[in-house]
Amino acid sequence: MKKILVPTDFSSAAKNAAHYAMHLAKEMKVDVKLCNAILVPAEAPMAERVAWPLADYSTLKSESEVELRSLVENMKALFELESPTDFYHPRIEAVTDVGWVKDVVTNLAHHQDISLVVMGMSGATGPEKFLMGGNSRALIEAAAFPILLIPKEARFKKIEKIAFATDLGDGDVEMIHLLAGFARIFDAEILLIHISDSSADHQPKDQPAIDIFLNEITNKVNYHKIYYEYVWNVDVDRGLDWLIAQGKISILAMVHRNKSLFSRIFKGSHTQRIKNKIDIPLLVLPESLHRNF
Repeated sequence: MKKILVPTDFSSAAKNAAHYAMHLAKEMKVDVKLCNAILVPAEAPMAERVAWPLADYSTLKSESEVELRSLVENMKALFELESPTDFYHPRIEAVTDVGWVKDVVTNLAHHQDISLVVMGMSGATGPEKFLMGGNSRALIEAAAFPILLIPKEARFKKIEKIAFATDLGDGDVEMIHLLAGFARIFDAEILLIHISDSSADHQPKDQPAIDIFLNEITNKVNYHKIYYEYVWNVDVDRGLDWLIAQGKISILAMVHRNKSLFSRIFKGSHTQRIKNKIDIPLLVLPESLHRNF
């Protein structure tokens, strides 16, 4: 049976993501696996220059397992209060492993039946930091699986509309096909968003490309709740600001590939401004994704 994998560092952002994952798992009728990555100090960069306390792997592992057991019990108790008994109640597993977050999560995702990774956003600072900081950035760069990033204040609500931000690339058609499988679980709309500047009368300059793209969607994606909206704005991040504020969107989805819309938004000086304002989950789809999740 497929599972949702939730990496946690026991922060409030991570605990919120785990709680969101439980409700998502209930709707998807899958189970949840929590993981905590521990890094033995002697293996950390610059370790030879630091006077580390005498903490060995077994001690760190034991402490992590105690924290995980406590988190599991708290998640179960809260979920029982919020969910009727006649609904699917996901089982929760927990595992501790040693290594960098990227390596631990990637190994678990590749060797177990993981359909989705759910993790929390936090308030890392500086434009070079993305969401949870360096760990999440490294994971996103390496992932061959979808990652759903949950803002710290976001609470699970019925998923009714998933916005997919597209730059009309050929690969987006296949991604929308895969996304449709996810949307179908919730009977949710998929709103295709193309953000661009336009001519003086606010008509798209690339209308022929739009027409070809939408024809491909019609022919290749078998899902009846797909809609298209052209958003005019002078820059992409302002267009997304408007979309998030106006669109009543449950999840914003993007493909992570070089020279993509995702890269233009989350690499550069405006990264910090967007991440501090986004208050809906962000679904990051890797270019290498080839199966439904």
